[in-house]
Amino acid sequence: MRVSWRCFFFFFGGGLFRQGRRGRGGVVVPPTRICRRRIISLRVPAQTARRAQTPPPPARTPKRGLSRPRLAPRPLRPTRGKGRRGSATARAAHARSPRQPAPCPPPGAQRSVARSQARRAGGRGEASAGASCRSAEEPRARPAAGAGSGPRDRASEPPRKKRGRRQHGQVIVPILTNKKNHQGWPQVVSQDIVRHVHNLKSTIFTVVGQVDGKTLLPLPAGSEGIEDIDLENEKSMERIDKSLVYAMESAIIDWSHQIQEALKKESSEPLLQGSNPNPKVELEFWKNRCDDLECIYNQLTTRKVRNMMELLERVESSYIPAFKTMLMDVEAALTEAQDVHLHLTPLKRRLGDVERVEFSEVKPFLLPLLHVVCLIWVTSKHYNMPVRIVVLLQEICNLLIEQALVYLSPEDLLKGDMEESLGKVRMVLGILNMFKEAFEERREKLHMYYEPGQEVREWDFSSTMVFARLDTFLKRLEMVEDLLATSLDLMKLEKIEFSGIKGKTLGQQVLDMYEEFQEAYKVFSERTYDCLDLTNTDFEQDAFGFQQKVEDMDRRLGTIFIQAFDDASNLDHAFKLLDMFGSLLERPVVAADAAGKYSVLISVFSRALDHARLIYSRHIQAELKLGSPPVHKNMPPVAGALRWAQELRARIQVPFDHFRHIPHLCLDSAEGRRVIEKYEEMIQLLDRYQEKLYADWSQTVSEKSQYNLTQPLIRRDPETKLITVNFDPQLVSVLRELSYLSGSRLGAIPPTAAEIYSSKESYRQLAANLELMVNRYNKVLKTVLEVEYPLIQEQLWDINLKLKKAEETLNWKMEGVWDHISMVMDDVHDLEQRIQKAKNNVEEIQTIVGSWASPIFVRRDCKRESLLSLEDCQDRLERRYSLVRESGQRIHLLVKENQSLLLADPASDIWKAYVDYVDEIVLDGFFTAIECSLKYLLENTDPKAGLPPLFEVQLDLVIPDLIFQPSLDPGTNDGFYDVVEGLLNDIYRISSLVPRLAEHSGFLHYQADMEDMADLADMRHELMGRVQAVMAACCDYRSAFDHYSCLYGEDRKEFFRQFLLYGHILTAAEIEAHAENGVPESPPTLQQFREQIDSYEKIYEEVNRIEPISIFQSWMKVDARPFKASLLNVIKRWSLVFKQHLMDHVMHSLSDLDEFIKTADKGLSKKVEKGDYDGLVEIMGHLLAVKERHSVTDAMFEPLKQTVELLKTYEQELPEEVYKQLEELPEKWNNIKKLAIAVKQRVAPLQANEMTVVRKSCAAFDVEQHRFRERFRKEAPFRFDTKKPYQLLDTKHIEIKQMESAMTSIYESAGLFEVIVPDYKQLKQCRKELCLLKELWDMISLVGTCLDDWQTTKWADINVENMDLECKKFAREIRNLDKEVRAWDAFTGLDSKVKNMLTALKAVAELQNPAIRERHWNQLMQVTGVRFVMDSDTTLAWLTS
Repeated sequence: MRVSWRCFFFFFGGGLFRQGRRGRGGVVVPPTRICRRRIISLRVPAQTARRAQTPPPPARTPKRGLSRPRLAPRPLRPTRGKGRRGSATARAAHARSPRQPAPCPPPGAQRSVARSQARRAGGRGEASAGASCRSAEEPRARPAAGAGSGPRDRASEPPRKKRGRRQHGQVIVPILTNKKNHQGWPQVVSQDIVRHVHNLKSTIFTVVGQVDGKTLLPLPAGSEGIEDIDLENEKSMERIDKSLVYAMESAIIDWSHQIQEALKKESSEPLLQGSNPNPKVELEFWKNRCDDLECIYNQLTTRKVRNMMELLERVESSYIPAFKTMLMDVEAALTEAQDVHLHLTPLKRRLGDVERVEFSEVKPFLLPLLHVVCLIWVTSKHYNMPVRIVVLLQEICNLLIEQALVYLSPEDLLKGDMEESLGKVRMVLGILNMFKEAFEERREKLHMYYEPGQEVREWDFSSTMVFARLDTFLKRLEMVEDLLATSLDLMKLEKIEFSGIKGKTLGQQVLDMYEEFQEAYKVFSERTYDCLDLTNTDFEQDAFGFQQKVEDMDRRLGTIFIQAFDDASNLDHAFKLLDMFGSLLERPVVAADAAGKYSVLISVFSRALDHARLIYSRHIQAELKLGSPPVHKNMPPVAGALRWAQELRARIQVPFDHFRHIPHLCLDSAEGRRVIEKYEEMIQLLDRYQEKLYADWSQTVSEKSQYNLTQPLIRRDPETKLITVNFDPQLVSVLRELSYLSGSRLGAIPPTAAEIYSSKESYRQLAANLELMVNRYNKVLKTVLEVEYPLIQEQLWDINLKLKKAEETLNWKMEGVWDHISMVMDDVHDLEQRIQKAKNNVEEIQTIVGSWASPIFVRRDCKRESLLSLEDCQDRLERRYSLVRESGQRIHLLVKENQSLLLADPASDIWKAYVDYVDEIVLDGFFTAIECSLKYLLENTDPKAGLPPLFEVQLDLVIPDLIFQPSLDPGTNDGFYDVVEGLLNDIYRISSLVPRLAEHSGFLHYQADMEDMADLADMRHELMGRVQAVMAACCDYRSAFDHYSCLYGEDRKEFFRQFLLYGHILTAAEIEAHAENGVPESPPTLQQFREQIDSYEKIYEEVNRIEPISIFQSWMKVDARPFKASLLNVIKRWSLVFKQHLMDHVMHSLSDLDEFIKTADKGLSKKVEKGDYDGLVEIMGHLLAVKERHSVTDAMFEPLKQTVELLKTYEQELPEEVYKQLEELPEKWNNIKKLAIAVKQRVAPLQANEMTVVRKSCAAFDVEQHRFRERFRKEAPFRFDTKKPYQLLDTKHIEIKQMESAMTSIYESAGLFEVIVPDYKQLKQCRKELCLLKELWDMISLVGTCLDDWQTTKWADINVENMDLECKKFAREIRNLDKEVRAWDAFTGLDSKVKNMLTALKAVAELQNPAIRERHWNQLMQVTGVRFVMDSDTTLAWLTS
């Protein structure tokens, strides 16, 4: 079958010129892949794709004349020179550098390479580089595709794979490799096709082997007839194609890569990759490895491969040693794999036993399993390496962990019954720990597996290498076990109850702990994680948190036990407490707390006795030191001491009675006997103490009582003059003792004491009344003031005379004492009542004036954050004034009442002194009231106080000024300063509302005194200083906004007018620089509009960010909201001016264009007949208008769109009609332009006729203008002596104007009919010279008028200096005239006239010298020959004539 090579070239996608493209897997796919839809669907691995791109090997020259083409070098191909030794360059290229050692190949490959190198070194004297060793930098690639078939059993392949291979080998390959199909192809294309077909075939062969888990070695291309070559025949050898040798050597390189990949695989890879394989993975690995190596070995020993090697030996290929080494490596690895597989097979049965039974029954199978492992170690030649036995043991541990997880069901371990879960966990812990112990036992007895005399190889590796994961799993199990055991203990908290004072509190604490435990354990039941998953840290965190909570509960439980034990009312309650806690006391923390309480039961009572003895000793010592026994409060000495002894006895006797009834505590011990002895001794001490105390008191009580009853009723202190009741404390003590001892059984009461006790009620009443009178009398003496004492002095003398008898003669045993005492008591009571009433009145006055001590002016509603309300000030002031007036009236009434109470004479000096005292109180009250208000203002205006503002002003914009309301400017009426000054005056005015109490002082009220107070004046001065300072600060704040004054101070219309003309506001420098011709106009661009609007928007944002409220010195609040609102409104107006202009520009431009289009369309639609000049002119006018608008209109739409978009950004909406026009007008405009072109073509003949007429008119006008130019040069006033120059100028102006009108008409016609018109320079020159003549004659007229006026100036009035300056000014202006006028006679005459005048003025200046005399004038006349008289009528004309 013949096929065009172009078809195959299409199939392979131009593989000759394109070596590959990027495939789906991110690798370069060979060109063969491009035709995958036509040949076979296949995905090539990335490594195979890279190998497919490997370039051919370098050129070499074999022996026997075989020549090979020079191809690109292969990475692993050794450079070969002449003979087998190779060149020095090749040896240097492949020699290993000592600084970059080559990677070490697998152990089998090392031995093979070493043996090969040794043989070469022995035979040739040097060693060449191994062909199969790759550099450290070169990536290791997977085996490349090949074309040969290995020794696989083709019959065992699945039918689908066979069909696929047959389809490839029997259909595609024969078609593509058939030489007949290559006829007419270039040789290079044919070779490329064959090479790609072979690569595809090899790739499929290799991939099929990888799918089956086998390493298939593809044969090189052209090896099909290798078996028929006669290797002994020299002629046959010469006919061998050199490409076949190259292909075989390339195949050896590819095989070496595939075999090295297979040899370097290790069974520990799953462990190193982080997975947890079981022992079955190890067994499966060695079985598969044995099969794969056997397959490789069979392929390398086939007949075809042997013939290939013999052929390479005949051609002395350098790859033969590498192949032999590779074969030896495969043999060694195969032997090793078979040995390992053989010895691992018995392990399968033991592993099945472990997997088959329940984990709780697995313990008997663990020792046999380890026994087999030990036998493998001893008997296997290749598996007795620590690294391999450790891998096997780790996988056994993984198997046990898997079985344990199945048994425990981790998901339900913490959610089911706690006791059952705890039992399972402990079962697993026992089995796994037993396995570890069995391992250690086998390790120690490993020598028993060896025969006598056999070298023993111990397991010298660390056990942590084997049990790393198992130990972690055991730790997790122990954590779960501790968690479950703790939970079972804490479940008992629900049943614990307490009694006693703190029983309810402690019981509630235990219940709270139980609820906390339930809540803490609830976390585990709600979790969905696997608590035995070693990678899960959530459980560890939860368990750690639970353990911390449990430890805290144990500490609290121990504390509760100690509290319950310590708070127990007796020992019996303590033992009940111990029984109730039960097993909880076995928890370490609780047990540590409770351990000390068992031995304390006996020692507690012993310490109680010791403490009682100590109390007794201290009591006796205190009694000796004080002279009487210390007793309880309000207890008499003897009765109190006896009561103390009884309490101490009960304190030790009651516990002792309870202590003897404890059955399991024995008092027969040494400690118990010591306690009993202490108790009996203490009882005896207390008995003796009570008996002695009562006996001593009975002996002395009668004598002391009789003596004290004969003492006077009252005793006076000679220094203070105060009196006291003379009822001795000993009598009081006797009465109290008897009240306590009357019911006791200590002994008989003495008769004298019993008699006193029978009269106790009469003594009590008399002593109480005397005590009441004494207190009143002493109160008067203690409280009377210096100004009050003179008013009551006489009354006190009368009372003292009556009290003298009670101080000297009256005693407690006398009869009739009560009658005398009752009269004195009435007088003392009356005096004390009147003085107290007067004092109460004075206190009321103080209270009244104290009520004024509150600020008059305060913040609104008395809230801290409110301002001082100036609107409410007047109401508050009126209320305060009314209060002060009413208070003044009340004070005057109280003073008048005190006069009657103290029985004082109003005219006496002592009463005036008293009134001055009260007047001073009122004066202090006013001072305090005013000071309070001033302090309030000062405190609320203190910058350091940190209080909210007190006052508020508003900043407003009243164009053109910024003003405060109220005004803060100094010197203004009704400003803030005057407001505060008025408040202070109102505060002082309250002191003028009360008439003066001390009328004899000469003042009507108290205001004058208040104004003279220096302290108040200082406070007032300080406050007003703060007011001035804050006013200055606020004015400075207002000045900060002066830079916005241009917004409300400038003329908005003028600003916008200049902006439209020049794009900006003209500066003074620009105006001065263009003073003559004016500033050139420069209309603004859209960008300038944007910048201007953005500037206002920026200012708007800046102003908007101004704080509406500002605080100065913390007490002045400035409300800038009115100013801010006004300024924002002004800014918006500025911005709106520009926005509105843009909107108007858009709308007007579009409406004008729309109107123009309508007009033009209507005009251009008219038909023009020949001879219709007006119609033609109208049509040409429309065409000219379209032409003139062409460029402008074409360029206007995009700017208008940009303007619309700009307006949208500023949220300025245009009418819908504008958008419609903006969309439709461009098309309409294009239609108008097309119509104009059509009309122009239609009227072109008529236009040509008119163009001829216009040209004739232009030529005639050109002749006329030359004539006018000649006439103008003759008749215009160019001479200085011209008469009536202005009439001539007017005449020529009229003539030029007529000529210009005719020129304009010609221009218009020429413009309509597109005729080129001359420039008409002669007429324009006439117009220019006419203007220059007008300017020149204006100057001549001005100078002449001025000089003529000077001629009439009299000699005395001549000011030469001013005239000289004026002439120089004329000279400068003349020089500044256009240079063209300097050639004219009129200019020359003017210049000469001014210069002559300057010369004359110099002479006049010399003649005005004061030194000129009459003789000098005569000499001047003689020289000049002119006679004149110098008098008052002499003028300048005389001197210059």
